[in-house]
Amino acid sequence: MSTQEIGFVRADLLPPRPAPQRSGSAIGWIRANLLATPMDVVLTVLAVALLLWSVPGMLSWLFFEAVWSGENREACLTMAQGGVQPDSWNGACWAFVGDRFQQFMFGRYPIEERWRPILVTVMFIGLLAPILTPRLPYKGWNALALFVVFPILAFFLLHGGTFGLERVETPLWGGLMVTLILSFVGIAVSLPVGILLALGRKSDLPVIRLFCVTFIEVIRGVPLITVLFMANVMLPLFLPTGWTIDNFLRALVGVALFASAYMAEVVRGGLQAIPKGQYEGADSLGLSYWQKIRLIIMPQALKLVIPGIVNTFIGLFKDTSLVSIIGMFDLLGIVRLNFTDTDWITPVTPITGLIFAGFIFWLFCFGMSRYSAFMESHLETGHKR
Repeated sequence: MSTQEIGFVRADLLPPRPAPQRSGSAIGWIRANLLATPMDVVLTVLAVALLLWSVPGMLSWLFFEAVWSGENREACLTMAQGGVQPDSWNGACWAFVGDRFQQFMFGRYPIEERWRPILVTVMFIGLLAPILTPRLPYKGWNALALFVVFPILAFFLLHGGTFGLERVETPLWGGLMVTLILSFVGIAVSLPVGILLALGRKSDLPVIRLFCVTFIEVIRGVPLITVLFMANVMLPLFLPTGWTIDNFLRALVGVALFASAYMAEVVRGGLQAIPKGQYEGADSLGLSYWQKIRLIIMPQALKLVIPGIVNTFIGLFKDTSLVSIIGMFDLLGIVRLNFTDTDWITPVTPITGLIFAGFIFWLFCFGMSRYSAFMESHLETGHKR
C-alpha cells in the first residue's frame, strides 16, 4: 500500500498530557463535590461563612464557658441573679446534668438497688454484641438467649419480689432505662409480628387477610398517643371487676402493636419486590409454604427492606418519649420533670437538659443507622463476582 492511498499520516508525536487528578484524595474530593461549578463555589463559601460565624459561639456556650461542677442553682447563676458567675457569663449548666445524671438514667429506682439495672445492661450488651457481629457462630442459640431467656431474667432482676430481691414497682422506673426497655420490647415484638401480619395480608384465606388488613389500617390510621391513651384508659374498662394491668405493661403492649402495624407494611413492600420466578422456583423444588417463605422468600425480602426496617426502629425509639402521657417518665420526661426542681431552676437549665437528652437520642439513632449501612454493604451480594 503506497502512502498516496493513506488519507492522513501524523508526522510528529502528540505532546505528553498531564497525569489525571486523583479523585480519591482530599483535594480531589473537594474539587468534585464542593468546587465543581460556580454555584457549588458560592454555596461552599456561604456554608463555610455560616460555620465560622456559628461554631465558635456554640463551642464557647457548650464547653469553654460552661459550668461543669456545682451543688445547686447558684453555680449557674450570675451575681446579679444571686449566683457566683460574673454578669457577662453565658454558658451551659452541665453541673445540673452531672447532679441529676443517675436520675436521668434510672428514674426514681432505689439507689441501693441500681446495681440490678446495671447488671441487666451488661447482660444485654454481652448478648447483643455477638449477634450483631456477622462472623461469630451460634447465632441461633444467641438469639434464643437474647429474645427469650434475657427478657425473663431482666424482668425478675428489675421488678424483684423473688429470690430475695426487693420489689421495685414500675412507677419508680424511669429515665433511659424505660426508653431502652420500651424500645427493645417494641423492636423484638414488632419484627416477627409484622412479618406474620404481612404474610396474612397476602394470604389467600379471606378471614386471615381481612383481620390483618383491618388491624394494620386501624393502627396506622391513629397516632401513637391515641393508642397509648386507649391502652391506659379504655382497656381497664373491658376487664372483669378486680382485674388490673400494670401501666408499664400497657405501654409495652401499645408500643409493640403500633410498631408491628408499620413493620408489616415495610415487610410487605419487600415481599412484593420479590420476582414471581422465586416463588415458582421454590414450588418446583417441592417446598411447603413455610419452607418456601423461610428459606427462599423472606431472606430476600428482608434484605431489600433493611433501610425501612431500621427507619421504623429509629422512629420507635424516638416515639417512646410519648409514654409520659400515661404517667411514665422516659429519658426526655425525667429531664423535663427536673426543670421544676427548685435546687436547679436557672435560665439555662432547660436548654442544657434538652441538649443532653437530644444527644443521647441522636447517639442511639446514629448507631442504628450506621449499623444498618454496614449490614447493607455486608449483604449486598448481587453485584459481587
